[in-house]
Amino acid sequence: MITIRKASDRGGANHGWLDTHHTFSFADYYDPKHMGFRALRVINDDRVTAGQGFGSHPHRDMEILSYVLAGALAHKDSMGTGAVIRPGDVQRMSAGTGVVHSEFNASDRDEVHFLQIWIQPDKAGIRPGYEQKTFPDEDKRGRLRLVASRDGRDGSLTIHADASVFAGVFRESETGELALGEKRHAWVHVTQGTVRVNGNDVSEGDGVAFSDERVVRIEGVGTGEVLVFELG
Repeated sequence: MITIRKASDRGGANHGWLDTHHTFSFADYYDPKHMGFRALRVINDDRVTAGQGFGSHPHRDMEILSYVLAGALAHKDSMGTGAVIRPGDVQRMSAGTGVVHSEFNASDRDEVHFLQIWIQPDKAGIRPGYEQKTFPDEDKRGRLRLVASRDGRDGSLTIHADASVFAGVFRESETGELALGEKRHAWVHVTQGTVRVNGNDVSEGDGVAFSDERVVRIEGVGTGEVLVFELG
């Protein structure tokens, strides 16, 4: 079964400094039909104005990924990590027993556009951790490049969850496929542009859920970028 969730159906709010869209229930947006998908709990599509951001706040027992689409995001946390995340970078923060962090637009001129993603971990109470890697467009062009996985294979980030995350950039006539094993599921999120997912044209902010399907097929329509979450 394939189900499409259009970008226009998401929740969200414009706070002036933050324009945010929520694929799943989050903060003041609550929809009992969209509480998450398998272990995937949050996809927040955030645009933050210059010099603004999320002040220090706590998390625990969640795998948190940040994926920057434009601009630069400055990260600080209670583990002593300080980093700037730019397009092509993927950040993983394991909240575990508890971590405090902040995320601010690193520019005093330009907007930052990024995705905040939460995945429920396999086990509670792990030691907090941080990891960041760069996956340039040429590594993602015309294919689904593994960027996060439970075992950190193929140079991907290591997440403590039954999930694998792939990123791909597809131009017209380029195609990528991901085989799904028995009792496996997938969620496709279109980060930019337009792509064709198993014959369905979908655009920025749209999501596609897969259950009881054997393959995810991505075709380029113009130029588009996707994240694909393969889940138990």
